[in-house]
Amino acid sequence: MTTQQAYNDFLNKLLTIYEKREAANIADWIFENVTGFKRLERSMQKNILLQKDDEQKLKKYLQELLKHKPVQYVLNEAWFYKSKFFVNEHVLIPRPETEELVEWIVEDFRCSMFDEYKEIKILDIGTGSGCIAVSLKKELQNINMTAIDISEEALKIAKKNAKALHARINFFQTDFLNEAKWNSFGKYDIIVSNPPYISEEEKNSLAKNVTAFEPAVALFVPNNNVLIFYEKIAKFMQTHLQTNGNVYAEIHENYSHEVQQIFSKHNFKTEIKKDMYGKERMIKTISNEG
Repeated sequence: MTTQQAYNDFLNKLLTIYEKREAANIADWIFENVTGFKRLERSMQKNILLQKDDEQKLKKYLQELLKHKPVQYVLNEAWFYKSKFFVNEHVLIPRPETEELVEWIVEDFRCSMFDEYKEIKILDIGTGSGCIAVSLKKELQNINMTAIDISEEALKIAKKNAKALHARINFFQTDFLNEAKWNSFGKYDIIVSNPPYISEEEKNSLAKNVTAFEPAVALFVPNNNVLIFYEKIAKFMQTHLQTNGNVYAEIHENYSHEVQQIFSKHNFKTEIKKDMYGKERMIKTISNEG
């Protein structure tokens, strides 16, 4: 069987559960990973024979994909902000809107009045795969990066990614919602977080590949306390954010103004930013002091 024939068969099977464009993207990603050939190379060399080992890999991957397992978990890889990260079911798959959050921080940092000789301290709350922390550490100069998560398994992945991408980061396992743990933290110039913000009642509206495979602890919050993480971050800021420091967070598009009110209540100015789809998905807070 040629690689192109195998690809066509693979794609046709994916079309039973995915729409055409998504199925093609997944098939291209899988085939490039397995065979090393991009779509253009396959189309130009249609008589390339598929290796037996590759055939077995494709069969295994197809079985997993047809169970709605995300391709990122199938291949244990996800691209985020210029780098390839290892991912599995213990961490969320990095999203494009989170890349936009990182880009916002990078742009503000480079345009800011931070002393270039002063070490800037950044805290990433709920680091997951470490994609935010690692990306910031690689992109910005002279920063001291700390990242925390409640999940021991997630931190293993984050540490793996930091090592592979040569990013020196201080990782700690802690339950951020437990205020008694806050005494061990210092003060930070920037705090960033992509916390859980989806209510349990929304679970049924999400795709099966999300609810069946991605870690619930990183996604869902109780129906009666959807904004709990923002409440805690706003309180944490009172004693752990440097004067004129900034907090950046990803937010649920349906609760942007409620989150804004939480920070305003704690005497912080805020700015909401829309993502590439025009949805209010990010917020930045700036201390009124100074």
